[in-house]
Amino acid sequence: MSTFESFKSLSRALFLGFRRDRGALFFTILFPLLFLVIFGGVFGKQSTGKVEIVEIGAVPVLDQAIAHDPSGDLRKTVKTTRNDDRAAALKKVGKGDADAAVEQSGGRIVIHYSGADQVKSGVVQSVVQQVANSANLAATGRPPTYTVAGQQVEDKSIKGINFFTPSLLGWALASAGMFGASQTLVLWRTKGLLRRLQLAPVPIPTVFGARVVVSLGIALGQLAVFLLVAQLPFFGLKLQNAWWMSIPLVICGVLTFLALGMLVGAWAKTQETAQTVTQLIVLPMAFLGGSFFPLDYAPKWMQVLSYIFPLRYLNEGMLNVMARGLGPASALPQMGILLGIAIVAGAIAARLFRWDAA
Repeated sequence: MSTFESFKSLSRALFLGFRRDRGALFFTILFPLLFLVIFGGVFGKQSTGKVEIVEIGAVPVLDQAIAHDPSGDLRKTVKTTRNDDRAAALKKVGKGDADAAVEQSGGRIVIHYSGADQVKSGVVQSVVQQVANSANLAATGRPPTYTVAGQQVEDKSIKGINFFTPSLLGWALASAGMFGASQTLVLWRTKGLLRRLQLAPVPIPTVFGARVVVSLGIALGQLAVFLLVAQLPFFGLKLQNAWWMSIPLVICGVLTFLALGMLVGAWAKTQETAQTVTQLIVLPMAFLGGSFFPLDYAPKWMQVLSYIFPLRYLNEGMLNVMARGLGPASALPQMGILLGIAIVAGAIAARLFRWDAA
């Protein structure tokens, strides 16, 4: 049998083994997809929520601004209720039942807010400040000298699902690649399969090459499933023009995580050790790599620390081409970094490789 025929037979056998393993199918395909459905369903179309303001008595400036809001933008941002009991209104803010309480006495407006939610308290202060500025301008009878218009840099149809799809896919690829490679290598070594493969007529590079090809095929299948599900009308994913660059990015990412998994598998002596070490790498990497929340909201030290994790580069590259509308060339630096990590990790894994468990 030629090397190519051996390669095809091994690839087919490995793929069939994966397809028959229901546990592997669930944790590789369905489990990450479940996260996409949850995150996409809950946050995918969610815009900035309304801030709830309690008016202590009459607040004419705010009431008039909402009543004379032709665009309706203020009504979409603010929900107001009235409570003449000042102590009760402040208690609602303190308990988190309202985002702020506003009272007006003549020309003086006071905003009472809680420091527990700095984002919404900041929104309230900004809105009330803008309303007060508009009222001041109207009172003077002079038009504003300067006007400001805000424009979103991305396509206005972009929603949260465009960010969750590539980031959760990156986490799924990292988990499947590292766990699959580390567990397989340790299992083959402890069962004596590596030694038998060494004596078999099939070259060892052919065996590992077949394993890599099957992993790449599964990863591209994951990409296709994620994109198909995310483009359902319920989620509303809209791909950008250079989305196809996610294919080579996925390939580079899978090679990197396979190499890291091989490194763990070459070092670990038991499956339990390999599983524990892999989990200690994958879980922090998922959070620090921006799979579950944008790194822009993370502390500065955490953003700096994230650069040591390859998942950051995979997520960043896919976000650039799938969500941010950047061109194909924007993914090249991330691809280069991923391949560099794969080469280094693969070289160390080869150095630590052992045929036998002893």
